Amino acid sequence: MTAVDLGFPRVPGTRGRPAVPRPDNPALIDTFGRVATDLRVSLTDKCNLRCTYCMPAEGLEWMPSADVLTDDELVFLLRVAVERLGVTDIRLTGGEPLLRQGLEHVVERIAALEPRPRLSMTTNGIGLAKRAKALASAGLDRINVSLDTVDRALFETITRRDRLPHVLAGMAAAREAGLDPVKVNAVLMRGLNEDQAVPLLRFCLDEGYHLRFIEQMPLDAQHGWNRRDMITADEILGMLGEAFSLSPFPAARGGAPAERWLVDGGPGDVGVIGSVTRPFCGACERTRLTADGAVRSCLFSNDETDLRALVRAGAREEEVADAWRATMWGKLAGHEINEAGFAQPIRPMSAIGG
Repeated sequence: MTAVDLGFPRVPGTRGRPAVPRPDNPALIDTFGRVATDLRVSLTDKCNLRCTYCMPAEGLEWMPSADVLTDDELVFLLRVAVERLGVTDIRLTGGEPLLRQGLEHVVERIAALEPRPRLSMTTNGIGLAKRAKALASAGLDRINVSLDTVDRALFETITRRDRLPHVLAGMAAAREAGLDPVKVNAVLMRGLNEDQAVPLLRFCLDEGYHLRFIEQMPLDAQHGWNRRDMITADEILGMLGEAFSLSPFPAARGGAPAERWLVDGGPGDVGVIGSVTRPFCGACERTRLTADGAVRSCLFSNDETDLRALVRAGAREEEVADAWRATMWGKLAGHEINEAGFAQPIRPMSAIGG
């Protein structure tokens, strides 16, 4: 039991910057030798599902439109990231990124940056069937779709929306549009969909999708996360091992969040992202930008730097780059979920971006 379990969370933002001077290095380095080259960008905090582990049934109070980065502001910041800070991979997230107006044009402008970043998107898949081809033509390379079950009634229970056919149609359209590989992100919750591990993997193997199970993390808007309700990586592997033969994936993991296993000797595989019980912070390569222009060094950080204010005040690219570098230089060694003083981020996942 931790102090948080007893109701005494750490006061956010109480840690100072590292005492070690930052070297003259243009990249997004930190004091632990990590270099951030993977940028997760939230395009909106809005979502058209109400997943039980993310937000309440009535939804949330969304950001005012004036607070959200405009297309020009967004592209300005991404140009800084790519040209001055060494970012090579950009993942568009939300909320639900398909709700961003003019998304295809935004994708086209990002894909035109030099050097061209690898460009992917995480989505719930609703509306994707009609837009997958246009997004691929605009420059999107790959897509992740969140899907916690292939049972229609259970999908409605989890998301509070009867939209499973739309999601499946979107995934098929993405595959046909060449957005390969289509990855599936699944969260298992005790007493709700823990029996879906094997059916989800069978479905993905049959359809040629790449499945990744993600441990449920303390990022819900209700702040109701409970470690006892979380299905751990070990439990997931145990469930899968009852139906499949799993062997370690031969390629090195590098900075990838998922540990991968070949299924029945391959070529199909499955990944498990054990963010809580098997943290991979030591190899983290990620930096994050919220829809309202705040840069975060970690998904679980309670500190962030307002880049939107700099942009709207007319800051030059190098001034923005320096602020971004300073934020990442102050990155902690890990997310501290398993430490006594852990405090859940004030912003929920839908506002931070996955």
